[in-house]
Amino acid sequence: MYRRINVTLPDGTLKLLDQFAPKGDRSSFIDEAIQSYIAQIQKERLREQLKEGAIRRAERDRNLVSDWFEVEEEVWQQNAQ
Repeated sequence: MYRRINVTLPDGTLKLLDQFAPKGDRSSFIDEAIQSYIAQIQKERLREQLKEGAIRRAERDRNLVSDWFEVEEEVWQQNAQ
């Protein structure tokens, strides 16, 4: 389903649009541009979420390694005696 909307653009943006999409093709061009832009934003957000998750997991993993290192060090010293 399609809906008609009114969009106001600056003169410079309209000139750019006219260079790439003739008046009859504006709707499909704008649709593709919006879809592409939103996909880019979603990828950036996902990348940021993955980065934040990796940072949180790294801190957790460092704590686990530290705890296990102390246990292994204790066992190693007991076996050395």
